[in-house]
Amino acid sequence: EWWHKDIEAMENQANQLGIPPNLSDAHTINGKPGPLFPCSEKRMTLISKLPHEHLHTKATTVYMLDFQALTHYSTYFFSLVLNFFNLDTYTMEVESNKTYMLRIINAALNDDLFFNIAGHNMTVVEIDAAYCKPFTTRALLLTPGQTTNVLVHAAQAPGRYFMAAKPFQDAAIPVDNRTATGILQYKGVPTTITPIMPPLLAKNDTNFVKSFNDGLRSLNSAQYPAIVPLHIDRDLLFTVGLGKDPCPSCVNGTRFSGSINNITMSRPTVALLQAHYYKMGGVFKTDFPDRPTSTFNFTGAPPAANLGTKVDTRLSWIPFNSTVQLVLQDTNLLGVESHPFHLHGYNYYVVGSGVGNFDPNKDPANFNLVDPPERNTIAIPTAGWTAIRFRANNP
Repeated sequence: EWWHKDIEAMENQANQLGIPPNLSDAHTINGKPGPLFPCSEKRMTLISKLPHEHLHTKATTVYMLDFQALTHYSTYFFSLVLNFFNLDTYTMEVESNKTYMLRIINAALNDDLFFNIAGHNMTVVEIDAAYCKPFTTRALLLTPGQTTNVLVHAAQAPGRYFMAAKPFQDAAIPVDNRTATGILQYKGVPTTITPIMPPLLAKNDTNFVKSFNDGLRSLNSAQYPAIVPLHIDRDLLFTVGLGKDPCPSCVNGTRFSGSINNITMSRPTVALLQAHYYKMGGVFKTDFPDRPTSTFNFTGAPPAANLGTKVDTRLSWIPFNSTVQLVLQDTNLLGVESHPFHLHGYNYYVVGSGVGNFDPNKDPANFNLVDPPERNTIAIPTAGWTAIRFRANNP
């Protein structure tokens, strides 16, 4: 994601005003948004100085130029115009009948992203640096922080094919709904050839998302076994969502606050591990609740009660080498939405997920305890839940 403004200054302003930060101004592939985005002011100023008869009447961006009309200009100037594309577009050259591994990372801050390549399927072989059973797909979904390795066989007619990244959003909240593009270019094909655009998924294509996520399975081979904890020592349920806390300087007198089990993290001024190692008191508490202190219909109509959170530095204390099951539950306090979740220092197994409220009496019967995907980052589904299991062996 790209913002025209300084991101830290924008975040500080949002915290001071108590409102969400601005939507991003662009998505990018390897730092470049592609030709679907307006070019910079300087480049447009240069183009605007061309004689008007050589521009389409509705031309507002470089890619709408009539290149044939420019052929009588100098070779240098023609190359300059083509370079406007290259400056803003990532291009990957491939050779026919070779297979390429793409390591794809969602480095966005807020948006789940679809990714696909015109005319080419992808074979998923690795997720979050863990091997998975290979499966072929026409598109990928990555939540912020996730990585996916795919194999692409360059077996199409030599040409230029757009790679596209656009957001997935199935909640009623604003999103930067613009598409970033790069180009998969076969060797020897002129750069003047117009790239082919892939069919783009709908912004809220939940059917594809479910199908894609269901296709992710651990390799679970003799060399790379899936060691899923079957006996659980610690069973946790964490509700995730947004609350509103008092803020005298904010626009509406309140500030949005992210919370887990209705507790908003207060960042200590001393590092947590430092405080633990030196037995420093008063830095943190070790009584983070295993379950929400109050229960309600988490994904139903939001309660009319106080939407404030408890601000504190409370840790979940887990004995070394114990096995943990953690169910992450979305809530509708201020509206449901997907939440990225990362557990630092661990891989875990995603044994189940669903829509609505987790049912501890029924849902575990459908858990995949044989070859669940092994990850370190997931998206808690909108108005739904995800269950993970891991062994706490990394103090």
